[in-house]
Amino acid sequence: MTKVFRLTDIDCPVCAGKVQDLISKIDGVKSARVDFLVLKLTIEAEEKDFPAIMKQAEKAVKKIEPDCDIEDWD
Repeated sequence: MTKVFRLTDIDCPVCAGKVQDLISKIDGVKSARVDFLVLKLTIEAEEKDFPAIMKQAEKAVKKIEPDCDIEDWD
């Protein structure tokens, strides 16, 4: 399953790349992509794994960008 999220307050493409790398390394994540231009995070994983993945993804984002939040893409 693929889910799309909005990232808030990422300041630069280098930080976006670091966020992508950290999220890609989370157990259960098949793929993760950050599009800096539209501040979009796309994660592919099994649906049952998403709650645990998102907790870890939040922590990973805060390491790189403390002011950044992950929000649902509406």
